[in-house]
Amino acid sequence: MGLEEKVMAEMKAAMKAKDTISLEALRAVKSAILLAKTEKGGGAGLADEDEIKLVQKLVKQRKDSAAIYQQQGREDLAGLELDQVAVIEKFLPEQLTEEEIEKVVIQTIDTLGASGMQDMGKVMGVVSRELAGQADGKTISTIVKSKLSR
Repeated sequence: MGLEEKVMAEMKAAMKAKDTISLEALRAVKSAILLAKTEKGGGAGLADEDEIKLVQKLVKQRKDSAAIYQQQGREDLAGLELDQVAVIEKFLPEQLTEEEIEKVVIQTIDTLGASGMQDMGKVMGVVSRELAGQADGKTISTIVKSKLSR
């Protein structure tokens, strides 16, 4: 079952349960899927990695919005955004812990023979591809920086 079918099934359940927060988040996912499909130029479905990138983008947008709302003291709006994040994250693969990410980063640094911050781009590229959908790019970046700056 593809992402679009999962979203439609969840939307039906949210409508029956009258869950407006979930419904709003699911409609955003559906809209993004339709937009991506039309950009690709036809009725062909999205590849799995494209679906993961799409969902990650939606999660990141909502987290960024929540952070802005919190800075402005609008906890009510920030809470709504974070509630939507929880709904959308169900469509991502299980996220790795920082310790698991750190192991992959250390292994990649050893494999590439990276010695300093000048090698960050190489390490980030390999780790990001390997952990696609399983870890946030910001978390990966922070761990890579800390390991290479030693």
